[in-house]
Amino acid sequence: MTPSHARDLIAFVHQISLDTLPPATVEQARICLLEALGCGAFGSGQPWSRILADEICAEQSNGVATIIGRTQRVSAPGAALCNGTAIHGYELDDLIAESVVHPGACVIPAAMAAAEAVNASGAQLLTAIVAGYEVMHRVSLAIGTEPFRRGFHITSLTAPVACAVSAGMVMGLSLDKLLSSVGLCCSAASGIKSFAAGHGGGMVKRLHLGRAAEAGVRMGQLAERGFLGPPHGIDSKFGLLDVFGGAGADPGKLDRDLGSDWAIDQIWFKVFPICGWIQSAVQLLLELRGPEPLAVPEIKKVTIGVSKYAALNNSQPAPVDTMGAQYSIPYCTALALTGNPRDPEMFSNARVGDPVTRALASRIEIVVDPRIEAVYPTQYGASATLTLYDGRSFEGMVLDCHGTPADPCTQEESRAKFRLLTSRRLPTEKVDTLVENVRMAASLPSIRTLTQTLS
Repeated sequence: MTPSHARDLIAFVHQISLDTLPPATVEQARICLLEALGCGAFGSGQPWSRILADEICAEQSNGVATIIGRTQRVSAPGAALCNGTAIHGYELDDLIAESVVHPGACVIPAAMAAAEAVNASGAQLLTAIVAGYEVMHRVSLAIGTEPFRRGFHITSLTAPVACAVSAGMVMGLSLDKLLSSVGLCCSAASGIKSFAAGHGGGMVKRLHLGRAAEAGVRMGQLAERGFLGPPHGIDSKFGLLDVFGGAGADPGKLDRDLGSDWAIDQIWFKVFPICGWIQSAVQLLLELRGPEPLAVPEIKKVTIGVSKYAALNNSQPAPVDTMGAQYSIPYCTALALTGNPRDPEMFSNARVGDPVTRALASRIEIVVDPRIEAVYPTQYGASATLTLYDGRSFEGMVLDCHGTPADPCTQEESRAKFRLLTSRRLPTEKVDTLVENVRMAASLPSIRTLTQTLS
């Protein structure tokens, strides 16, 4: 077979196992799994997740895979679709800053659903998670910046091939069949960022990673039956990198320094249910305002300094729905000063229209800060100046917000976030059991032990 950077990458991850991975990387996979399940539990109660799960349950009368929060079992692709949408359902899922991708919301539901279908072990699941994260990160780096410029959602362009890898790994696909599945998934790459245009995002962004997870499982099942995909679908002429990345693509990044470090070790766990570009600004404003919220009449002027990209794409002062609010620097800034930006309910459609928050948001000044621009996209920083009517003024800058690898969350914080997100969807005893099953995931003989707790 013709050699290629993509083939070398897929062949490399195909042969990894928990025994060959660094213990810290295996532990990180377990933490990512817990985070994703917490996000999925919370997201499963949102309108978009309920609509989708109702549709899938109505059309499927039997199956073995679990939809988070539902008792009915469905096909593995159907469960992956619903769970990916739920995990990505409220801007709380993990991401990698350098490649600007959200691997947990697609790689994990694809691997889980495929694992349920074949009754794979917990060790197989964790291995597949590491492999999927690695592929998604590297494909995003290799595709370059052209897709961003044209308005593609880079996460959903790169997610299907990563899901093909994670699903195929737990299914035990041969390398040739895995390459077929990856090739098939290259034709499932899609997703535009119209949700971030400032006119109302609707629900579509939530669906992007659900569709990717569904594709990864479905294409793996087809490949297992002998359905052939192009084995060089990633880096051939008219392949994924060529079509979307164009002249800016760099296939060499697919396999450069393989095994020297792991993408999953670069994961950023969000503290606030908002766009990654805004996390630093909100953290900084919470520090500047002090432990108690401010009253709007106290606030004279607020200036937020960000990168050019954030200023261009995240400056809508009057969002009309949850998606828009989570992507709006002015709205998130106003909320950080006067309320609790950690509370997901503050971004509900009912809350977004609050006239007091809107009035303050309309007065927030967004500027490009050269210091922040100089480190973007390696760091998603922000600066802020807060002036009060009593004459006091505060300013500061954050380059690496809490939750990033430079300032990581503790495991205690991760567990607290998990319990907060699951508390409204699962009884306490199930939450405790789920936490323990994730802790013991590497030794579980069947992943169904874990997934049965999610229904």
